[in-house]
Amino acid sequence: MQESAFDARAPAESESEQLPSPELWESERIVSDAIGRLMVVWGFKRNMGRVWTLLYLSDEPLRADALRERLQLSAGAVSMTLGELARWGVVRKVFRQGDRHDYYEAESSLWKMISRVLRERERAEVLLAIEALEDGLAALERFAEQAVSAPARARIQRERIEQLLELARLGRSMLDALIDHARMDVSWLPRFRLGRRT
Repeated sequence: MQESAFDARAPAESESEQLPSPELWESERIVSDAIGRLMVVWGFKRNMGRVWTLLYLSDEPLRADALRERLQLSAGAVSMTLGELARWGVVRKVFRQGDRHDYYEAESSLWKMISRVLRERERAEVLLAIEALEDGLAALERFAEQAVSAPARARIQRERIEQLLELARLGRSMLDALIDHARMDVSWLPRFRLGRRT
């Protein structure tokens, strides 16, 4: 009789072990909301931060419906968010033997994730800025040759565009060092104050 009672309990226990709790823990809510806010500041969508955080804090891969239930999002919002996170390489799909559902897990290396964003977004923007500043300087040189009516204006613009260009190139060097070596040399920073190097 004891054996049958034990057998009756066993399936329920194993089922509860297999299915993650649908509730959102207070710690998960606090941290996912904080990361969601940070993502907005960095130009990403809030839900990207919230979904990534839940996956990052999870002890096992989660299904999309678990994310939807915990964060109270629509199926479409979760699907779209997972797709965007996967494109950035910070979430990946995981397959489980004998289970037809898709599971997801977060990239656990924070540096790998951050360096990819820096390389694909911030560095690309700095390179575009350098190119535009070089074009601006070239345009100023062409104009200065033709118009001599405002030499002071041309001189000030040349100096200031060159300062912006120098700062952008320093930014590129810092990003390259940070991405390639996970460290940054900022020894030059005290010499660069308000557009004037000392």
